[in-house]
Amino acid sequence: MKRNNKMTVIKKSMIVLFWLCVWQTVTVLVDNDILLVGPLQAARAFWDNLAREDFWKVVFYSFARIGAGFGTAFFGGLLLGSLSYRYPLLQEFLEPLLITLKAVPVASFAVLVLIWAGSSGLSFLISFLIVFPNVYINAAEGLKSTDRRLLEMAQVLGMSRWNRLWYLYVPALVPYLSGCLKISLGMAWKSGVAAEVIGMPPHSLGERLYQSKIYLDTAGLFAWTFLVILLSFLFEKGVLWVFGRLACHRPDPCFRFAGAGRRSGREDPHDIVIRHAGKTYGQQIVFKDFSLTLKRGGRYLLMAPSGGGKTTLLGLLNRMTEADEGEIEGVPERIGMVFQEDRLCEACDVVTNILLTADVCDPQKIREEALEILPEESLDRPAGTLSGGMKRRCAVLRAMLSGAQLLMMDEPFTGLDEENRIRTAAYIMKRLEGRTLLVTTHRAADAQLLDGTVVTLKQDFSQSRP
Repeated sequence: MKRNNKMTVIKKSMIVLFWLCVWQTVTVLVDNDILLVGPLQAARAFWDNLAREDFWKVVFYSFARIGAGFGTAFFGGLLLGSLSYRYPLLQEFLEPLLITLKAVPVASFAVLVLIWAGSSGLSFLISFLIVFPNVYINAAEGLKSTDRRLLEMAQVLGMSRWNRLWYLYVPALVPYLSGCLKISLGMAWKSGVAAEVIGMPPHSLGERLYQSKIYLDTAGLFAWTFLVILLSFLFEKGVLWVFGRLACHRPDPCFRFAGAGRRSGREDPHDIVIRHAGKTYGQQIVFKDFSLTLKRGGRYLLMAPSGGGKTTLLGLLNRMTEADEGEIEGVPERIGMVFQEDRLCEACDVVTNILLTADVCDPQKIREEALEILPEESLDRPAGTLSGGMKRRCAVLRAMLSGAQLLMMDEPFTGLDEENRIRTAAYIMKRLEGRTLLVTTHRAADAQLLDGTVVTLKQDFSQSRP
């Protein structure tokens, strides 16, 4: 590895040296210091600039203006992008402004701002106007890309808003903002320095570039340009380093503060009554005039072939789908749910996935519970690296440890071999503690494992509308 790194450094150094030689050769051929200077002359001019009394003042003022413009645009775009995701009407109001900001040339903006606000804040405003649309659009699109199935899981299982932000929304935002930053950081410096050249505020890089042009100081022009490139590079690396650290950060899933708590699962249990419920998708009747009473503390096995409406009925009970007819009463606010898909945060380990919705925030207790149906070596691995059967058992654990009084499981034994099927069923029975259980399945053997009342969704609930 060290040898490879050393060879990479040598290769890159040779490439840089090659282009410096090309630069020097062209300079010798041109033989005109006004048109072109060589690398040694540019380096000497850069060193002379370092010795100037106001050098660091120039660097600080330009860095502060452009950095502040970028920072304000980034956080402003992130805020308004988030609000637009939450309130689509706001997005419609802002759309004409965004189109204008993207279409109007930088030079036009610079002249207008120079007339309205003078030269002192020109680079700040231009950097802001260039960066803001990119951040706003990427923030809104990143939030829209959040997995809808995970958001449904969070709603049903009562995940706190704080955990939804960091474990669902932030991972969706990061790829969009990362690409946006890599483009916007360079654009901020290019547009900001260009604005300084136009406005020439005192003690700015743009002023020094313009003076080099006026006095035909080509070496100075190269030196100041190199400084701009260097500052842009350092600024980009610093911002991306901070962003990378924040993007990887995940707070304690048990963290609580006012207004961020999850909904309590400790509700008084009631009978759940379904009266004459019906659901239709287009011309397809999923079920019609279906009635069922789930007694509190009862165990029920909802059976039907694949496509027979089992998942749809669970969707009515967990409020993710509305019935077309009939009524449903007594469903608690929070439900412990195993969905048809596992719906895990795949970058997080098993224990964290359970803690995100668990009723008790005790990692050690979670580990002890998980060991009843999962091998110890799987507990600290990201869920995305687990086998299908392990993911399924993690989803079962998450539902069982949610503390909800109603547990609904859609084909919970999918992907499990016979041994793990029996083991997981035994765990469910052991941890029910008087809670109501509704499980969908198409296997009669599951009814025996869970010792539940079988409820059949008949085939004629899935007929086509005439």
